[in-house]
Amino acid sequence: MSIDLKLSRFNRIYRPSEALEGKIIIKTHSSISHYGIRLALKGSVNLQVRGGSAGVVESFYGVIKPIPILNRTIEVKPSGKIASGITEIPFSVTLRQREENLEKFYETFHGANISIQYLVTVDVTRGYLHKSLSTTMEFIIESDKDDLLQRPIPPEMVIFYITQDTQRHPLLPELKSGGFRVMGKISSQCSLSGHISGELTVETSAVPIHSIDIQLFRVESILLGEKIATETSLIQTTQIADGDVCRNLTIPIYVILPRLLTCPTTFAGPFSIEFKVAIVISFQSELSKLHKKTDSRTPKLWLAMETLPLELVRTK
Repeated sequence: MSIDLKLSRFNRIYRPSEALEGKIIIKTHSSISHYGIRLALKGSVNLQVRGGSAGVVESFYGVIKPIPILNRTIEVKPSGKIASGITEIPFSVTLRQREENLEKFYETFHGANISIQYLVTVDVTRGYLHKSLSTTMEFIIESDKDDLLQRPIPPEMVIFYITQDTQRHPLLPELKSGGFRVMGKISSQCSLSGHISGELTVETSAVPIHSIDIQLFRVESILLGEKIATETSLIQTTQIADGDVCRNLTIPIYVILPRLLTCPTTFAGPFSIEFKVAIVISFQSELSKLHKKTDSRTPKLWLAMETLPLELVRTK
């Protein structure tokens, strides 16, 4: 005996103004009685503050009360019997209803301290002597088409320079004396359905280059009374060059965004979600071989980087 949920869309992506549709599939070897089949829809912003978050004293650590977005239960079938074999029960539920006065539908997001999640649960109640059947599935929420930018966003680029003078931490002695210069441009605003684009050129470097990477960071901030807990964490690293690249050669930047780990840049009252992109140049050094597992954000003698804000938007 088992129960399963099958949504109408294989990617499980829906918009708030749409109906969540699918089937409840029950498999049983013999007919069973039940006291009703119910479908519950829940959506919330879950916030937590972990040790080490900037700007927070120890007494604030822990889980904060979730912000409800969606909370509705409907009866799909009244009490009765389910025949043996495979039973499929279709359902359709409009996600946003005008009479509900909850938070706006934020897009699905899975972060370190902030999680925006939408769940659909089906329960088959069978009384005290029998185990009830239940299953839960996550569905993905994206912004309504009416709320999206009508036109594709123009390719906004920011020009950057990376030299020994732009670094706030000490570098290898050879770099300080011989110098290096990297210049280029990269997206400062990006559509979630698109990609981070740009280009860079290594003009000169006194030390051979080991690797050039593009790192994507999320910056999660939570309001706690008069304090703000902020944590920056690495989402992904994309290598765009391996080894000592040719000088004055234009290297393209092309980075695809991860779906569940990104969302539109959000500034809500109790929380905010922002993003940053970093261009990281690592140089060949014996020291790097001794510290392979260190945090990429920790200043190192053999690393030079430039970090820039990145606005993410949803477009049609």
